[in-house]
Amino acid sequence: MVRLSVNINKIATLRNARGGNIPDVLKAAIDCQRFGAEGITVHPRPDERHIRYHDVRDIRPIITTEFNIEGYPSRPFLDLVKEVVPHQVTLVPDPPDALTSNQGWDTIKHQSFLQDVIGELKEAGIRTSIFIGTDIKLVKKAAETGTDRIELYTEPYAAKFPEDPESAVKPFTLAAKAASTAGLGINAGHDLNLHNLKFLRDNIPGLLEVSIGHALISDALYYGLENTIQMYLRQLKT
Repeated sequence: MVRLSVNINKIATLRNARGGNIPDVLKAAIDCQRFGAEGITVHPRPDERHIRYHDVRDIRPIITTEFNIEGYPSRPFLDLVKEVVPHQVTLVPDPPDALTSNQGWDTIKHQSFLQDVIGELKEAGIRTSIFIGTDIKLVKKAAETGTDRIELYTEPYAAKFPEDPESAVKPFTLAAKAASTAGLGINAGHDLNLHNLKFLRDNIPGLLEVSIGHALISDALYYGLENTIQMYLRQLKT
C-alpha cells in the first residue's frame, strides 16, 4: 500500500492565528500517527507562519513513524534538518514569500545547486526527495542530482481531474515511468483529496508515498481526524 504522510501545517496555522497552544501541534502529530498515518510531514518557512522551527525540534523525538520535512534549502533550513535528522527531506523551490509550493525544480538550471545540497544531506544520512513537475527531461535530470526520490507536483492533475481524469493523469503516469527507469523512488503531493486520490494511485506505477495536508485537515473538520485518516488510507489500498 502507498504510504500516507499527513502534513500538519494547517493545524499550526490555526494555532498561530490565536496564539497559545490550541490546537496542540505535538498532540496532533501523535494522534495522526495513532490513527494510522504512516508519516508526518511539516514545511517550516522562514517567517514561521505555520510550523515553527521549535515545532520541528519538538516533533522529532515524540513520533515513531516517518518524519518528512519539506522546504527550500536555505542555510537555516539545512542546519535545522541536519540537527534533527528526519527520515526524509523534500526540497521545494518556493521563495520565502510563497503562499504554498506552486512549481517544481528546474533540474537542469539548478542541477549543480541541488547536487551540493543533496550531497550535504546524504552525508547526514537523510533520504532526499525533490519536488518536480512532469517534464520528462527534468525528471531524467533529477537522477543526476543524486536524489533518492522525486515528489510529483500534483496540482495540475487535481485541477484537471473533475473534467477529464484520464487526460489529467497521463503526464504523471509517463513521468513516473521515466523516474522508475532512472532509478528514482516516486512520491506525490499537492491538492490531493478523497475524490482524486484513488485514481492517481491506480495510475502511478511505483508510487511509494503521498503527502496530504490541506484537504485532509479540512475534511477532519467534518468527519473527525481519526475517521478522515482512515478514509484516506482506504483510498490508497490496492
